[in-house]
Amino acid sequence: MTAIRVLLADDHSLFRRGVAGALADHADIEIVGEATDGLQAIAKTRELIPDIVLMDISMPGMNGLEATRQIKAELPEVKIVILTIAEEDQNLFEAIKSGAQGYLLKDVEPQHLVEMVRGVFRGEAPISRTAAAKILTEFSRHAREADAGDRSKTGLTPREREVLGLVAGGATNKDIAAALDISPSTAKNHLQNILAKLHLENRVQAAAFAFREGLAPIRPEQS
Repeated sequence: MTAIRVLLADDHSLFRRGVAGALADHADIEIVGEATDGLQAIAKTRELIPDIVLMDISMPGMNGLEATRQIKAELPEVKIVILTIAEEDQNLFEAIKSGAQGYLLKDVEPQHLVEMVRGVFRGEAPISRTAAAKILTEFSRHAREADAGDRSKTGLTPREREVLGLVAGGATNKDIAAALDISPSTAKNHLQNILAKLHLENRVQAAAFAFREGLAPIRPEQS
């Protein structure tokens, strides 16, 4: 089995060692490199082509948000998860717009971190419940301000709208397949069509679109 290749980008060596230690005991995950600032993260990503970059926001020189934008523009197949000390609203929304696949606090439990890495590799989008609540609040406000008539202009089929609703609720392709009685590959195809039609890059942006347009509710208080 091919290991999931992970690059760590954080200017605190103690934190990098802690993350590396949490992932080291799992044969399906390999730390392929480390970076201490945004520019180095870009260079290391170009050199190593990791599957996932775990990216800090506040780093010297170039911050993690700008590094994320540049990496996603050049290497869109590389998945990026933002790990940060505090869930500041502006950073959260900028991370989503930059193309990050997830946004988590650094106090995440080690086992949750391992599961998150595996989930991102499978195409899932990890966001903490607090972050999900903030996304809901912000995009619900925009939805109330938007013209309700515009919601019919998404170009999505009824089935694609169903898939989008499930994605917004955190469903994986396997979950979607089970809920709609279709194959996982068909669920994946539906999601790809949704992203193409809406000019989005990943599941996080798709979920954010659903919240903003009022197409799918989210209940962050639930586990």
